Amino acid sequence: MTNQIKWSIDQAHSDITFKIRHLMIAHVKGSFKTFDANIYTYGQDFSTAEIDVWIDASSITTGDEKRDEHLKAMDFLDVQNHKQISFVSSTIGKIDDEQKHELWGELTMVGIKQNIKLEVEFGGIVKDPWGNERAGFSVSGKIKRADWGLIWNSNLEAGGIMVGDDVHISCEIELTNVGFKDLIMELENSVNDRQSL
Repeated sequence: MTNQIKWSIDQAHSDITFKIRHLMIAHVKGSFKTFDANIYTYGQDFSTAEIDVWIDASSITTGDEKRDEHLKAMDFLDVQNHKQISFVSSTIGKIDDEQKHELWGELTMVGIKQNIKLEVEFGGIVKDPWGNERAGFSVSGKIKRADWGLIWNSNLEAGGIMVGDDVHISCEIELTNVGFKDLIMELENSVNDRQSL
């Protein structure tokens, strides 16, 4: 069997963003600034990927300090009690003619797990100028915040609500091939053994 390859997220060329409807007429956009992942594939076949992503919930930013503090509070992400948002993949569909996959997995927020579907567009694999192997993806999807009990809202005088339920997810992810899984684990164990002497 082909050895598993470990891929790391290139933080400088990746982002996790979202948007949600505000006052029923426009969208507010935001992002998470701190995140990382463990990603393993068999060879270069990303339909075999094992994906474990974690996000620092307190790194949320929408460009407005007061709004960000509200999003971190108990009405929404409650970051004091739930420091991480995580996603663990379960099923990845085969790539189609448009270089897209369906990605299923468990998204955990505020201690609640829900199965979600994302669409992943594969950008390809290239060698960068320094000889590193890179892979790129665009990830999109839509979730309902109420599925995680995030139901805070405010009614408008003219009717309707202040904050929509649908959250649109959009991510640009660039990965770097950091080597075979078994070799990485062997090197990490060797370093740990030396440190314990």
